[in-house]
Formats: sequence, structure tokens, C-alpha cells
Amino acid sequence: MKILGLLVVAYAALVAGCTMLQRSLMYFPDTSLPSPTDAGAPGFQAVTHPTADGLDLVSWYRPARKGLATIVYFQGNGGNIAGRIFKTRPLFEAGYGLLLVGYRGYGGNPGQPGEDGLYQDGRAALAFLQAQGVPVEDLVLLGESLGSGVAVRMASETRVRAVILEAPYTSVVDVGQSAYFFLPVGLLLYDRFPSIDLIARIQAPLLVIHGEQDRVIPTRFGRRLFQAASQPKEGHFLADAGHNDLFEHGLTDIELEFLARLAD
Repeated sequence: MKILGLLVVAYAALVAGCTMLQRSLMYFPDTSLPSPTDAGAPGFQAVTHPTADGLDLVSWYRPARKGLATIVYFQGNGGNIAGRIFKTRPLFEAGYGLLLVGYRGYGGNPGQPGEDGLYQDGRAALAFLQAQGVPVEDLVLLGESLGSGVAVRMASETRVRAVILEAPYTSVVDVGQSAYFFLPVGLLLYDRFPSIDLIARIQAPLLVIHGEQDRVIPTRFGRRLFQAASQPKEGHFLADAGHNDLFEHGLTDIELEFLARLAD
């Protein structure tokens, strides 16, 4: 009984510690941010836009060539927007507009990341583009990994031209429970990003791209989300790709072909 009691106390301490530290286990921001020029991002401007809860956030923006869509890019949980230039270069070099959304707590921005906060950041980004005269019907929302949950939420609230999801999930609860099977994740998690509950509300063409070798967000979650989505939709589940190497397996070629078909 004494050993059992010690095990119970140790498990309770583990649960309590993970609960307190969960956001540090979910978000990995790089709080520094170079200028667009120093990051090799030609044509981009650092722009500031306010959120509804009073934060002024810096994002990077490059306007579209006439007649082309503007892509709103919601990054994953690590680094900052400067680290997304290499994989978005084919998109903006093709003339598409690009807004790399700066999250709170990332890239020198004030605040701390969390689910509700990132949704506010997304709404602020869309409001900025509206103020620039970019109509919502010219917007393509692109969500990478954790950012797929932000993109899904924004697309459930606003009818845009299209949505692209890279390595998406059903919910962060599902992913967390898969990784931490020994914890009651569903009871503990603050930030849940329930994309599975929102995906059917999207009234825009959807593209899902996921690597079959993904060990961070297993492909079964991306497939379930894709199945729950409404038509029109297109899924690419790449046999040899993992979580962080979709770019090396033809990611932007798939996205450019999808975007070109939207314009037909």
C-alpha cells in the first residue's frame, strides 16, 4: 500500500506539473525577428495591426500582383515568420500576395500565445487586409501544423476563396492524447483548437497536404479532418514525407497547381 500511495502521489505531481507547463510544451516561439530585407524577403514590408484586446502585432506583407489571390499564412508552433520565407518563396515569386501573420509572443510581438489569443491575431490580420482594400473573396488561408487550427477557425467565420492546410489535426486534444497517452489530456488542456467541429462550416475549396511518415501529427488525424470537410476538397497524403519536410516532397508544386485551378 505504501508503494501504491507513493505512485499515486508521483502521478498526481506529474499531472500537476504538466498542467502548469502545458503552454511551454505547446508553443516554441523565437522572440527575435530580423527585418524582411535581412531575412531575404524581397518586396515584404513589416506592418503593424492592432488586436481586439489591445496588442499591436508585427506581420510581414507583400501585395499580390494584379488579378492574383493573397495568401494569409498561419505558421506552426515553432520559430517565427522569418523561418517561413524559404517555403513560401515559390508562392510570392509567382505573384501571389502573402501576409505572414505574426502571432502574439512570437518575433518580438507582445503577449503570450494561447488559443483565444491566436484567433484574435488571425482576425486582426484579416482586418488589416480589408483595410488595404483586399476583398475576402481574394484571400486564401494557409495553415501550417498548429496554424491549421487558426486557419480553420478563420475560414469558419469568413467566406474566403480557398483554404490550404499543411499537416492538420482534428484537435490538439487528440494529438496530445496520442502523444501523452498516460495523462488525462482531455481534462487538462487549456488550448484545444477543435478543427473537427468547425471544418464542415467552411464554404470554400479545401486542399489538405499531409505526410504519411508524420510522427508529430499522425496522418490519421489529417485524414479524419479531410473526411469531415465539405466538398469541394482535395487531399494529398505523401508517402515519404514527415512533418517538417513537406517542402522537400513537392508541397509548393501542389499548392501552386491548386491555386492555378482556382483562377480558371
